Amino acid sequence: MSDIAKMSFEEAMKALEGVVRDLESGNVELEKSIALYEQGAKLKKHCETKLKEAEEKVAKITLGPDGQPTGATPVEGL
Repeated sequence: MSDIAKMSFEEAMKALEGVVRDLESGNVELEKSIALYEQGAKLKKHCETKLKEAEEKVAKITLGPDGQPTGATPVEGL
């Protein structure tokens, strides 16, 4: 597995889905299940961080009287 911190959101989600699939299969030894669970927790945290970063970048487009964008303002509450 590559370094989780360098993964994109999509890469981390795909890896997390694989972990969940492996754990749900029931065909994994106990020790590997524990390692997969730990890896899944790290992937989940990474995905949550990436989502938070994306939310903070979201901006509301300000339109002028002619309907053309004039700039951006931060979304309220972020």
